[in-house]
Amino acid sequence: MPAWICATCGNHYPDTGEPPPACVICADERQWVPSSGQRWTTLADLSAAGHRSDVREIEPGLTGIGADPPVAIGQRGLLVRTGEGNLLWDPPGFLDEAAVSAVREAGGLRAVTASHPHFYGSMVEWSRAFGAEILLADADAGWLTRPEAAVTTWSGTLPVLPGVTLVQCGGHFPGSAVVHWADGADGGGALLTGDTIFVTPGEDRVTFVWSAPNRLPLPERAVRGVIDAVRPYPFERIYGGWWTPVLRRDARQVLAASAERYIEFLRGEVPVDGGG
Repeated sequence: MPAWICATCGNHYPDTGEPPPACVICADERQWVPSSGQRWTTLADLSAAGHRSDVREIEPGLTGIGADPPVAIGQRGLLVRTGEGNLLWDPPGFLDEAAVSAVREAGGLRAVTASHPHFYGSMVEWSRAFGAEILLADADAGWLTRPEAAVTTWSGTLPVLPGVTLVQCGGHFPGSAVVHWADGADGGGALLTGDTIFVTPGEDRVTFVWSAPNRLPLPERAVRGVIDAVRPYPFERIYGGWWTPVLRRDARQVLAASAERYIEFLRGEVPVDGGG
């Protein structure tokens, strides 16, 4: 039996004769169901439709793994490589043997995790391919749509590999998280944020949302919680959930300034003409 894949969010569901009546991820207010109704697909169907893995070197020690053309939400995963094992972050809903082979050649997989439930994607497939541990924030573990024995839950912070730490930020989901990668950006440090922290198209600021497709903002208390969670960590770069945009420099300062500007808008402290 194939794993059923929600065509809208890319999350995988159990191997059953018929797909579920609805995707619980997309039925939540933070996501959406197409007006035409729930749609399902499989890895075999996606391959037959022409989807292929897209593997790219991002910077030394960091490999991107996406799909071409993109599937569902379209995030690309990030493989953080270390001398003591590799971590796969935010895997997309699609994978194929070429992607698995690329990870095998890069040293395999110690663990797989994600920033939030929208990006749980193909975690179980990756775990099965390598015997890798699935790391889920305890607050969001109930959202895993394909339960698997390899799951380990965590909260707060979790050092996964040398220089690689999971940090729970909350906000978008209670367990929304980022990865702090100390060796990223030539040793200046990098955050891998999914959409816990959105990098904007100009690559010069970031923003925050409770629901991106439904255009619902994140409250001030939650924004400040995100900032407080990452405050202890040095970082010069932020990688969001997609190939681009990337906040390439001065990320720590940009994050602080962007948060304060965002909060000014929440409070109505910005004049309607856009000045201030």
